[in-house]
Amino acid sequence: LGALVLLLVFFSAISEPFRTTDNFISILLATAVNGVLAMGVTFVIITGGIDLSVGTAMTFCSVVLGLAVTKAGFPLWLGIPITLAAGALVGMVNGTLIAKAKIPPFIATLGMLNVARGLAQILSDVKPIYFEGNPEFYGVLMGKPFFGIPNVVFVMFGAAILASLVLTRTVLGRYTFALGSNEEATRLSGVNVDAWKIAVYGVSGLFAGLGGILIAARMTSAQPSVGMGYELDAIAAAVIGGTSLSGG
Repeated sequence: LGALVLLLVFFSAISEPFRTTDNFISILLATAVNGVLAMGVTFVIITGGIDLSVGTAMTFCSVVLGLAVTKAGFPLWLGIPITLAAGALVGMVNGTLIAKAKIPPFIATLGMLNVARGLAQILSDVKPIYFEGNPEFYGVLMGKPFFGIPNVVFVMFGAAILASLVLTRTVLGRYTFALGSNEEATRLSGVNVDAWKIAVYGVSGLFAGLGGILIAARMTSAQPSVGMGYELDAIAAAVIGGTSLSGG
């Protein structure tokens, strides 16, 4: 946090355009997607695992949203939970491969990275899906009701508060830390380690689904070609934010 403050102060001092309100809002908007992905990855890293698939899972989920809202004609209030469910499913598949098949997280999620990218391209026919015929979609997510800040930024902050509460105030949060601190001791304590590990990866997928919704709102379309590289930014954000790569 201190380094971030120093960077902001430094660039604000040397560049007048940098210290404008519009620029800070643009930074918040650009950070929203990476921030949401980082929250999901945080859960996984705390367990001592890794999730390399969040970027392309996000892309897959944005395509699912595009198909649900534009092709299938579902209303936005139904398309959003469908998208979140798709993300959670991707995460739970990752968790099952890791917990039940005993595939290392790096390998399992690297494989899912390519699977999700392939599914996004197949479902979209390698073409962008535009939301131009659905003004409600852009208005709800990119509307600016307060101080000119888009709603997606408030979604990011809301997701951060929710993630914090889950990690600190729920059974899932306690078991997430327990898995990363000492998985064998947690198992010997009578905890169903495999089930909770699948749940944790499901949470990561859920945040990837939310990221898919936000990036679709930013681009006013579902782009099957984006997503690669977002997982590295998300992991870096989680680690810089204080999450230990060794877990716990």
